[in-house]
Amino acid sequence: MRNTSRRDMVRQLFGTVGGVALSGSMASAGTGIYSGARTTGKAKHVICLWLSGGPSQVDMFDPKPALVKFQGQRPGSVDLRTERQTGGLLPTTFEFSKRGKSGLEISNIIPHLASVADELCVVRSMYSFNPTHTPALSLWFTGTVLLNRPSIGSWVSYGLGTENENLPSFVALAPGAGGGGLGGSATRSGFLPAKHQGVPFDSGQVEPEKMIPDLRNKWLDNDQQRKQLDAIQALNRAHAKQFGADEFLDGRIQSMESAFRLQTAATDAFDIRKEPEAIREEYGKNNSGNGCLLARRLVERGVRYVHVGLGGWDDHKDLPKNYAKNCPDMDQGAAALVRDLKRRGLLGDTIVVWGGEFGRTPVSESGTGRDHNPYGYTMWLAGGGFKPGFAYGATDDFGFKAVENRVSVHDLHATMMHAMGMDHTKLTYRYAGRDFRLTDVFGEVVKDILV
Repeated sequence: MRNTSRRDMVRQLFGTVGGVALSGSMASAGTGIYSGARTTGKAKHVICLWLSGGPSQVDMFDPKPALVKFQGQRPGSVDLRTERQTGGLLPTTFEFSKRGKSGLEISNIIPHLASVADELCVVRSMYSFNPTHTPALSLWFTGTVLLNRPSIGSWVSYGLGTENENLPSFVALAPGAGGGGLGGSATRSGFLPAKHQGVPFDSGQVEPEKMIPDLRNKWLDNDQQRKQLDAIQALNRAHAKQFGADEFLDGRIQSMESAFRLQTAATDAFDIRKEPEAIREEYGKNNSGNGCLLARRLVERGVRYVHVGLGGWDDHKDLPKNYAKNCPDMDQGAAALVRDLKRRGLLGDTIVVWGGEFGRTPVSESGTGRDHNPYGYTMWLAGGGFKPGFAYGATDDFGFKAVENRVSVHDLHATMMHAMGMDHTKLTYRYAGRDFRLTDVFGEVVKDILV
């Protein structure tokens, strides 16, 4: 038998207990580092419903009757320049109506979300500055267009820790565990400790064994794995005593420990087949519904941040046709999530945030498509201390630029942190000689959208 170094042993063992997919693991229960003064916010969890590509505000949440009056034109009253050559103003083909007791105006293409209008806080005045997918995604997830910073999920994990030592504090879900906005800036822990990295799971599967690669160790039972891990931990302590702590090795050991515990926890938490049939039907037995249902099961078990990737919203042509196909599943799953959280008493301490990296233009592209629009778009939030049945801010008459009560990505991040009891200016990490934070040097809490 050839000689095996200690690092080789760790590498080989790591490969047998959960695989690389589980390498960005978890914080210890209740060991968040945030030490600043607590805000009045009481939210404990975040579920981000991410429509990668950019959903159209003027077709869902931001009605603009002026588009009908000036259809096909490009009035000089608004600068309608975009990154590509586009046509004239394009009205929506969907009908808006006042919904719920609040009277929020919502499109008939999303009737399920319309049914929970009184729970939604609709921010119609979001804005950013980059019309390209990758930097715009990075701006939302990390607060900067630079591609090396920690994601918001990692910051939440770092600040608050987890409530369940057997599950990651930051989970990312999408069909195939690679689409729907997953990967890269969506899950990156950057310079934060690796245990705060988002752990991706394939929500396109319903069986945990298929959802999580290498969930089961093929060669060792639980008792044998425990003995092996204990031996490695003993070697690790001896190494630290002799040579000093090795944070990278410690991170790998923590990953192995969490992967070991996840073998048991995952078979329960990730198995949506254990839900009553009526609940599964309410969410919809499809990728969107399964992802939303799984997100509820995870926050119910103490996971701090769950990203649900819902890809396929980059509609440069045939938008009405594409929405007729894509909206029903998203609409049903998202609305069921809001209802179910409220029914279980979880909505008050869970922030649900919905949106994409930007919106779409009110002018046409390739006939009935719409181009990227970062200058004025909509996101909505529910629960977690945000005002229910409330619309905030406004775009111009055509839905192109935010003009009233403008809210930047940094502002919304600051407000979400505030709702979770943290001052965004105090949640920092020292790296390369300076203190970094999610909101960089920007961001103001938008108190008008909080209860």
